[in-house]
Amino acid sequence: MGIKNKKAYRRNRIKMRVRKTVNGSSERPRMTVFRSNKQIYVQLIDDLNGKTIVSASSRDKGLEDSKMNKIQQAEKVGGLVAEKAKAAGVSTVVFDRNGYLYHGRVKSLAEAARKGGLKF
Repeated sequence: MGIKNKKAYRRNRIKMRVRKTVNGSSERPRMTVFRSNKQIYVQLIDDLNGKTIVSASSRDKGLEDSKMNKIQQAEKVGGLVAEKAKAAGVSTVVFDRNGYLYHGRVKSLAEAARKGGLKF
């Protein structure tokens, strides 16, 4: 009995290994990234209460219709989530790359969020 989707299985194992140690609170939420083939999504989650504080994605208004590549899209989303987090009163977060490697779209989103004022 083999594993049907090795890539998803591997990512899930990495995800669970990271999730054991990375937890978000209301003053320092977990910033989690989900990357699909076309879009990128990010949420700030308070794990103690089980609530999403702030979310942003490449499908938000103003980002979905413009012609840009996926790395530029991720930079815009990182800046947007930093802006929304400041409005919600969040300045520091714990970064959860969600099993993805820290390069490409995930890296550009994180760096844009840092430029926007989030500390992690």
